[in-house]
Amino acid sequence: MDPLANRRKSHIELGEIYFWTATINKWQQLLMRDDYKDIIIDSLAHLSKKGKVDVFAFVIMPNHLHLIWRVNENNGKETSSGSFLKHTAHAFKNKLKIEQPDQLANYSVNAVNKQFEFWQRDSLAIRLFSEDIAFQKLDYIHANPVSGRWQLVNDYCDYKYSTAKYYELGVKEFDFIKDLREEY
Repeated sequence: MDPLANRRKSHIELGEIYFWTATINKWQQLLMRDDYKDIIIDSLAHLSKKGKVDVFAFVIMPNHLHLIWRVNENNGKETSSGSFLKHTAHAFKNKLKIEQPDQLANYSVNAVNKQFEFWQRDSLAIRLFSEDIAFQKLDYIHANPVSGRWQLVNDYCDYKYSTAKYYELGVKEFDFIKDLREEY
């Protein structure tokens, strides 16, 4: 039997670069507002500053996010990806409690260990084995805001919650970003 067959699709090997997607529970558009996107940015910056992760690229869409990152080490007893999801979910819950308590019910779950679930379970992690695949995923990430479904901006470099401007124009708006081009 293949030992990898039972691995979760969210499995991440430490020290390897991955394309990673996390989706808001039931594809709800919680991340439409910038202040919710800022929670994600702050969490990524924190984990990067602690050396837990290296973030190479991202885009935060209304109901999901894509990252290209490397998880360097666990965050205490938790995986760094698990810590990221847990921290952001807690911040989302606190923000909704204060600002939109009626919206909390949209994330309610009937579980023994939690009352709310903001992220769908088992995020997608794809190891980037080659330069070609890595840059294909980088292009995919950056094209998300201009894709047919979303059309959030006309030029993907104009989308604030993305690393497109860094890779296309050399403008580094997020100080925690590392250059993927230096990895391959």
